[in-house]
Amino acid sequence: MVFLTPKIMQRTALFVTFGGFVTSLMTMFIPFWKTMNSDLNEMENWFSGLFHMCLYTEEVGIQCKAYESILALPTDLQISRVLMSLSIGTGAFAMVTAFLGLDGVDAFAGQSGLKRGLLIFSGVLAWISGLTTLAPISLVAYTTVVEFWDEGFPDVMPRWEYGEAMFAGWFGGFALVIGGTLFFIAVCMADFDLRTVPGSPLVNHRTQNYLKTEVL
Repeated sequence: MVFLTPKIMQRTALFVTFGGFVTSLMTMFIPFWKTMNSDLNEMENWFSGLFHMCLYTEEVGIQCKAYESILALPTDLQISRVLMSLSIGTGAFAMVTAFLGLDGVDAFAGQSGLKRGLLIFSGVLAWISGLTTLAPISLVAYTTVVEFWDEGFPDVMPRWEYGEAMFAGWFGGFALVIGGTLFFIAVCMADFDLRTVPGSPLVNHRTQNYLKTEVL
């Protein structure tokens, strides 16, 4: 396709990665990972996140309080904090390196090999960022399901269920993985164009090797 060029693919990859990064960043801080509603008092809704616990009532509205102790948190939340922090750091680094490697950006102009390496490195970082977003979301989802169906709890006791942030986290994680894949596709497209365009460095190098072999 004429309109699907390596340059457009690079910018599409950066746009998808940026969307996944912003979604993961929001998921990390909003306190809607898990929700709970008590049958005894339907006017109260509890929300739990990585950093805050919130209570919503119709009279007062929503009130949030930070967790008092990190060590007192469940293991899944402690692991999720670490992995989400790693995801945000690698995602931000992926976008910076990807921007420097884009065709048309003045940085490292004329150094096509370096720009190619930056795009590959950005794809790897985006993959890591996506996987470290999907892992904690899936871990919390698993523990929530196990606790929800635990027969050791009385039936009248309210139980945690999935919150909106978990679905946003899955979306952000998959977007980061897709963005990293698009970076690799953009690199492959650029390499293919260099092999097929007459006068390109790769074509000249292959022609010289062919002539040397023919002389021998």
